[in-house]
Amino acid sequence: MEIRQTVMDDLEEVMEIYDDARKYMRDSGNVNQWVNGYPNIELIKQDILDEKSYVCVVCNRIVGVFYFNKGPDPTYLTIYEGAWINEEPYGVVHRIASASRQKGVASHCLDWCFNRLPNIRIDTHRDNYIMMNLLAKNSFSRCGIIYLEDGSERIAYQKVI
Repeated sequence: MEIRQTVMDDLEEVMEIYDDARKYMRDSGNVNQWVNGYPNIELIKQDILDEKSYVCVVCNRIVGVFYFNKGPDPTYLTIYEGAWINEEPYGVVHRIASASRQKGVASHCLDWCFNRLPNIRIDTHRDNYIMMNLLAKNSFSRCGIIYLEDGSERIAYQKVI
Protein backbone atom coordinates (compact mmCIF):
# COMPACT_ATOMS: atom_id res chain seq x y z
CA MET A 1 0.00 0.00 0.00
CA GLU A 2 1.22 3.44 -0.93
CA ILE A 3 0.09 6.64 0.75
CA ARG A 4 0.29 9.96 -1.03
CA GLN A 5 -1.32 13.36 -0.91
CA THR A 6 -4.74 13.56 -2.51
CA VAL A 7 -4.96 15.53 -5.76
CA MET A 8 -8.05 17.03 -7.38
CA ASP A 9 -8.09 14.25 -9.98
CA ASP A 10 -8.77 11.82 -7.10
CA LEU A 11 -11.91 13.65 -6.01
CA GLU A 12 -14.49 11.39 -7.67
CA GLU A 13 -12.97 8.20 -6.23
CA VAL A 14 -12.53 9.81 -2.81
CA MET A 15 -16.16 10.94 -2.67
CA GLU A 16 -17.28 7.42 -3.67
CA ILE A 17 -15.35 6.03 -0.69
CA TYR A 18 -17.01 8.56 1.62
CA ASP A 19 -20.44 7.71 0.14
CA ASP A 20 -19.79 4.00 0.77
CA ALA A 21 -18.57 4.75 4.29
CA ARG A 22 -21.75 6.70 5.11
CA LYS A 23 -23.86 3.82 3.82
CA TYR A 24 -21.83 1.30 5.80
CA MET A 25 -22.23 3.41 8.94
CA ARG A 26 -26.01 3.48 8.50
CA ASP A 27 -26.14 -0.27 7.83
CA SER A 28 -24.08 -0.85 11.00
CA GLY A 29 -26.42 1.19 13.21
CA ASN A 30 -24.40 4.42 13.25
CA VAL A 31 -27.08 6.76 11.93
CA ASN A 32 -25.96 9.97 13.68
CA GLN A 33 -22.40 10.42 12.38
CA TRP A 34 -21.49 11.92 9.01
CA VAL A 35 -25.02 13.17 8.37
CA ASN A 36 -26.25 15.71 5.82
CA GLY A 37 -23.61 14.71 3.28
CA TYR A 38 -20.62 15.18 5.57
CA PRO A 39 -17.86 15.21 4.53
CA ASN A 40 -18.98 17.24 1.54
CA ILE A 41 -17.04 17.91 -1.63
CA GLU A 42 -16.21 21.49 -0.66
CA LEU A 43 -14.56 20.34 2.59
CA ILE A 44 -12.55 17.66 0.80
CA LYS A 45 -11.45 20.14 -1.87
CA GLN A 46 -10.22 22.43 0.90
CA ASP A 47 -8.40 19.52 2.58
CA ILE A 48 -6.66 18.87 -0.76
CA LEU A 49 -5.76 22.53 -1.26
CA ASP A 50 -4.43 22.65 2.32
CA GLU A 51 -2.35 19.52 1.55
CA LYS A 52 -3.90 17.66 4.50
CA SER A 53 -5.81 14.98 2.59
CA TYR A 54 -4.14 11.66 1.83
CA VAL A 55 -5.12 8.55 -0.09
CA CYS A 56 -4.03 4.96 0.30
CA VAL A 57 -3.45 3.31 -3.07
CA VAL A 58 -3.20 -0.37 -4.06
CA CYS A 59 -2.58 -1.32 -7.71
CA ASN A 60 -3.38 2.24 -8.86
CA ARG A 61 -6.75 2.11 -7.06
CA ILE A 62 -7.64 4.36 -4.14
CA VAL A 63 -8.68 2.15 -1.24
CA GLY A 64 -8.63 4.67 1.59
CA VAL A 65 -8.69 8.37 2.40
CA PHE A 66 -7.96 10.41 5.51
CA TYR A 67 -7.10 13.86 6.81
CA PHE A 68 -3.80 14.25 8.65
CA ASN A 69 -2.40 17.40 10.17
CA LYS A 70 0.16 18.25 12.76
CA GLY A 71 -1.78 19.91 15.61
CA PRO A 72 -2.83 21.74 17.55
CA ASP A 73 -6.44 21.18 16.60
CA PRO A 74 -8.99 23.66 18.02
CA THR A 75 -11.45 20.84 18.61
CA TYR A 76 -9.03 19.25 21.05
CA LEU A 77 -8.25 22.30 23.20
CA THR A 78 -10.81 21.33 25.85
CA ILE A 79 -11.47 17.75 26.92
CA TYR A 80 -14.15 16.65 29.40
CA GLU A 81 -14.50 13.56 31.59
CA GLY A 82 -10.82 12.77 31.25
CA ALA A 83 -7.50 14.13 30.04
CA TRP A 84 -5.09 13.83 27.15
CA ILE A 85 -2.10 11.55 27.72
CA ASN A 86 0.23 14.49 27.18
CA GLU A 87 0.41 17.98 25.71
CA GLU A 88 3.39 17.28 23.46
CA PRO A 89 3.13 18.10 19.73
CA TYR A 90 0.60 15.74 18.15
CA GLY A 91 -0.87 14.73 14.84
CA VAL A 92 -4.60 14.68 14.14
CA VAL A 93 -6.50 12.18 12.03
CA HIS A 94 -9.99 13.01 10.79
CA ARG A 95 -12.33 11.66 8.11
CA ILE A 96 -10.66 8.28 7.74
CA ALA A 97 -12.52 5.89 5.45
CA SER A 98 -11.65 2.81 3.43
CA ALA A 99 -13.07 0.99 0.45
CA SER A 100 -15.51 -1.65 1.67
CA ARG A 101 -13.71 -4.73 0.39
CA GLN A 102 -10.14 -3.76 1.32
CA LYS A 103 -8.87 -5.02 4.69
CA GLY A 104 -6.25 -3.34 6.87
CA VAL A 105 -6.37 0.05 5.19
CA ALA A 106 -7.24 2.14 8.24
CA SER A 107 -4.53 0.49 10.36
CA HIS A 108 -2.01 1.09 7.57
CA CYS A 109 -3.02 4.76 7.41
CA LEU A 110 -2.63 5.14 11.18
CA ASP A 111 0.81 3.50 11.05
CA TRP A 112 1.81 5.98 8.31
CA CYS A 113 0.74 8.86 10.57
CA PHE A 114 2.79 7.49 13.47
CA ASN A 115 5.84 7.40 11.22
CA ARG A 116 5.43 11.17 10.81
CA LEU A 117 4.59 12.01 14.41
CA PRO A 118 4.54 9.45 17.27
CA ASN A 119 1.72 11.19 19.14
CA ILE A 120 -1.73 10.97 17.49
CA ARG A 121 -5.18 12.18 18.54
CA ILE A 122 -8.42 11.08 16.91
CA ASP A 123 -12.12 11.09 17.82
CA THR A 124 -15.27 9.27 16.87
CA HIS A 125 -19.00 9.20 17.48
CA ARG A 126 -20.23 7.01 20.34
CA ASP A 127 -22.27 4.93 17.85
CA ASN A 128 -19.22 4.15 15.69
CA TYR A 129 -18.35 0.77 17.17
CA ILE A 130 -16.29 -0.15 14.12
CA MET A 131 -13.97 2.82 14.65
CA MET A 132 -13.81 2.22 18.41
CA ASN A 133 -12.78 -1.40 17.75
CA LEU A 134 -10.16 -0.24 15.22
CA LEU A 135 -8.73 2.22 17.74
CA ALA A 136 -8.64 -0.44 20.48
CA LYS A 137 -6.94 -2.87 18.08
CA ASN A 138 -4.33 -0.19 17.37
CA SER A 139 -3.75 0.46 21.11
CA PHE A 140 -5.30 3.92 21.33
CA SER A 141 -6.42 5.05 24.77
CA ARG A 142 -9.82 6.57 25.37
CA CYS A 143 -9.09 9.97 26.91
CA GLY A 144 -12.47 11.66 27.36
CA ILE A 145 -15.11 13.65 25.51
CA ILE A 146 -14.64 16.57 23.13
CA TYR A 147 -17.20 18.70 21.34
CA LEU A 148 -17.09 19.68 17.69
CA GLU A 149 -17.63 23.23 16.53
CA ASP A 150 -21.34 22.48 15.98
CA GLY A 151 -21.67 21.13 19.54
CA SER A 152 -21.70 17.43 18.59
CA GLU A 153 -20.11 15.14 21.16
CA ARG A 154 -17.23 12.84 20.24
CA ILE A 155 -15.16 10.30 22.15
CA ALA A 156 -11.51 11.36 22.09
CA TYR A 157 -8.56 8.98 21.81
CA GLN A 158 -4.81 9.33 21.84
CA LYS A 159 -1.83 7.07 21.31
CA VAL A 160 1.82 7.84 21.96
CA ILE A 161 4.64 5.64 20.70
